[in-house]
Amino acid sequence: MAAVKLERVRKVYENGHVAVAGASFEARDGELLVLVGPSGCGKTTTLRMIAGLESITSGTLSIGERVVNDVAPKDRDIAMVFQSYALYPHMTVAENLAFGLKLRGESRETIAARVREAADMLGLGEMLERQPRALSGGQRQRVALGRALVRNPKVFLLDEPLSNLDAKLRLSMRVEIARLHRRLGTTTIYVTHDQIEAMTLGQRIVVFNRGEIQQVDAPMELYTRPANLFVAGFLGSPAMNFFRGTLRRADVGLELQCGGLRLPLGEELVRLAPLADREVVAGIRPEDLHPLEGRASGHALTAQLEVVEPVGNEIFLNLRCPAGEIVVRTPPRALPEPGSTVALGYAPAALHFFDAKTEQRL
Repeated sequence: MAAVKLERVRKVYENGHVAVAGASFEARDGELLVLVGPSGCGKTTTLRMIAGLESITSGTLSIGERVVNDVAPKDRDIAMVFQSYALYPHMTVAENLAFGLKLRGESRETIAARVREAADMLGLGEMLERQPRALSGGQRQRVALGRALVRNPKVFLLDEPLSNLDAKLRLSMRVEIARLHRRLGTTTIYVTHDQIEAMTLGQRIVVFNRGEIQQVDAPMELYTRPANLFVAGFLGSPAMNFFRGTLRRADVGLELQCGGLRLPLGEELVRLAPLADREVVAGIRPEDLHPLEGRASGHALTAQLEVVEPVGNEIFLNLRCPAGEIVVRTPPRALPEPGSTVALGYAPAALHFFDAKTEQRL
């Protein structure tokens, strides 16, 4: 096992496109680190630079104590699992698992032992003589994982390995990958655009956007204290609600004025008093808004209910207010009909505030 450290790593293509702009982070020895962000944000390019499949324009990449900028992929002691599985269709499962070990010149006994161990670990024991075309998507993905496992590398790199699976298979494979990591303890860097995967798998998460790292932190720290507007809106489903307006002094404490909407903040957020008369963006999670019985009072706002989405253990309410659209997450309950006016309560302490210009957390 080994740590992977990037120091100001950049990737600039010949046409001038900056794919990765000075990435600096470390995947600690034995850690499962997730790189997450929207398509085109630079996360896969970063993974490919770690693998040696993309050259580094500038900066330093280390695996363990060794700088590997100019080291060939085969000499980095890493194993990569691709989105497309990349299995050899004419080979059996056993032959696919063994192929990398044969290239390295391992003995037959070593190959047989490692293939059997990986097959048992991944539930592939009864499929060793099958070819990939006879396997389901989940089984093929397990073979791809097994091919990486048998090599016993210092670092695993996984590039969106679950994106081709259906929702149920994604869930089961996610659990399987987490179990494997706990069992093996191998340093793992996992790339995904799915924030649910990132939150549930990662011990820490690196959030990318437009080639730049936005924040590196533990999952719940990212959720409860996002560093900027992008992180706040990207993590969480449904996404955080935002209100752009101006902080004003009120009869009691402060209030946020967003066009025709006023959000009273009372005296609970006295730390924001120096920001009075400043334009800000306030955010609140859907679960931090709750329908009130009767008329709105205290810390509340009113909105018109447009769509109700029951999903079993919870209900999503889609509403519209003078400041825009709002989504509320609430437990199953009796609700008014679409088109009616709903009073929503909130705790001022649940609000997140960001600078309207820099979009950084206040």
